[in-house]
Amino acid sequence: MKFMMIGLVCSGMGAYAQTTTVSGDIAGLKADQLVVHYYRGDKNVADTIRVKTGRFTWATQMPEPQKVAIMFPNRYVQFFVESGTINLNGTVDSLQNLKVTGSKVQDESDAYDRSLKDLSIKEMPLYQKYGKVSKAEQVALEMKLEALRTQKRERANQYITSHPKSAFSLSLVADRAAMGSYKSVAEDFAKLDPIAQKGAEGKRIAERLVVLKRSAIGEAMLNFTQNDTEGKPVKFADFKGKYVLVDFWASWCGPCRAENPNVLKAYHQYKDKNFTVVGVSLDDKGDNWKKAIKDDAMPWTQVSDLKGWNNEVSTYYGIRGIPSTLLIDPDGKIIAKDLRGEILNKKLEELFQNN
Repeated sequence: MKFMMIGLVCSGMGAYAQTTTVSGDIAGLKADQLVVHYYRGDKNVADTIRVKTGRFTWATQMPEPQKVAIMFPNRYVQFFVESGTINLNGTVDSLQNLKVTGSKVQDESDAYDRSLKDLSIKEMPLYQKYGKVSKAEQVALEMKLEALRTQKRERANQYITSHPKSAFSLSLVADRAAMGSYKSVAEDFAKLDPIAQKGAEGKRIAERLVVLKRSAIGEAMLNFTQNDTEGKPVKFADFKGKYVLVDFWASWCGPCRAENPNVLKAYHQYKDKNFTVVGVSLDDKGDNWKKAIKDDAMPWTQVSDLKGWNNEVSTYYGIRGIPSTLLIDPDGKIIAKDLRGEILNKKLEELFQNN
């Protein structure tokens, strides 16, 4: 079972509400309440449920299967529910092995996970070495990881093509829509049965595609204006004529701070070749933002509206995870997305090798 899965048909989705009852028995759970996050219609809602000696029951109306999340004291668990009775059994110190019964979609999800086990086994030792090897080895490591991710995407594509009416296929597309590119999500969405596309989840994906289209390769970068650390407005149009890496980050983001030295190295290497970086921070506290810039010795332009995840630029592009980047060409067009590590260095080397 996953945190965050051979062909269930989504027949009659949305026709009428059906009751879902989830009963849990988690040995060792001390909490007296838990929170369940799920969609009710087009709204993301949260229900608080009472717990007594590790046992709880949650009931709601659910016209379509969907993935829900229960927030336990130290972690959250996602699983699929549908109309009927679902049972959760396990122990609080081993929630990753929580047993879910009564959900055909979860059964489908578990079977899919098992089908990827050969690739997941290959990934583990690579992640253990990540960032602990030489530059040449790191490039090779990242290429191997990307190759494995590509294989996983290809298997997902094959699954969706073979099971266009499956609620799980719909979820695979929704997961990719959270962080993926417009092109790949649009291609997968088109493979789904029209009934699945028109359900509640399908409508959310369609809305997401409108946002993802803004950062598609070849699209013009938004000409935004935000203040720098001194409160002076900076217009993105002022950078036209340069290659610009727009770097979405925040002082509280560990992976962002770990990536900053790599961006700094790239900046110094190519700053005299018509290249620069513009940092867009998702901070909401100015002092923390400014301290991180100083501590990480970032000399490039930094802007923020200090609205946190509601930053107007990141919201426009639908960014749900950082670090995230957009690489812009001198004409103001997006030419790459989410470059980091040695993959960023490789792309910049290709751009400037003859300059």
